[in-house]
Amino acid sequence: MQLKKRSRSKKGIRNSSIERDNGTSPKVKKYWIQRYDLFSRYDEGIEMDEEGWYSVTPEEIAIKQAERCRGKVVIDCFSGVGGNTIQFAKVCSSVIAIDIDPKKVELAINNAMVYGVADNVDFVVGDFIKLAPSLKGDVLFLSPPWGGPMYNKVESFKMDMLQPIDGYSLFQIAQSITPNIIMFLPRNVDLDQLEELAWLSSPPLTLEIEENCVGGRLKAITAYFSYNAV
Repeated sequence: MQLKKRSRSKKGIRNSSIERDNGTSPKVKKYWIQRYDLFSRYDEGIEMDEEGWYSVTPEEIAIKQAERCRGKVVIDCFSGVGGNTIQFAKVCSSVIAIDIDPKKVELAINNAMVYGVADNVDFVVGDFIKLAPSLKGDVLFLSPPWGGPMYNKVESFKMDMLQPIDGYSLFQIAQSITPNIIMFLPRNVDLDQLEELAWLSSPPLTLEIEENCVGGRLKAITAYFSYNAV
């Protein structure tokens, strides 16, 4: 079932108890020091669940990704707590933010309100894979789950490690909507497999690989696919 939510009021914005206690929570303690890298306005009422702490895109990276989509309609397919959604909403004509977890959608709405961009986003509770046939947009942003923090323990991250389905199948679904696809992936992703996604497409797609660094450290890889540069 598809459920769209839009919020226009900042009433009730607050830091939940999990955020207030993150300095001592063993599961998220290592990420607490990075809170301003994740959201520069963290202290103004940003809320995250446990998964959000290790899965949200650092703000500096999300800003760069959004700039590539300025003025377009963007579908954020696994929007989580809204890190990318917020930056897309600042510069894009409109954003569709989808997540299967209703709690994450509520957190994303709250966080978009903190940044004052909630009115430019259609928040959808649903499964992107099932919703894909009904979606239309100029650019599709894929940041699917990487399988948790342990992704960096493998030498080479493969497309079949992505969740909820393998990266090849997910990419095919994305192509049914638009050839302009952005994938946000682990820094140890198999680059040969990304090239396969591009040249196995019909017609073949242009691929640009961007290394994403924060504080001088490589954090992730962004792959931009298109018929022409996005």
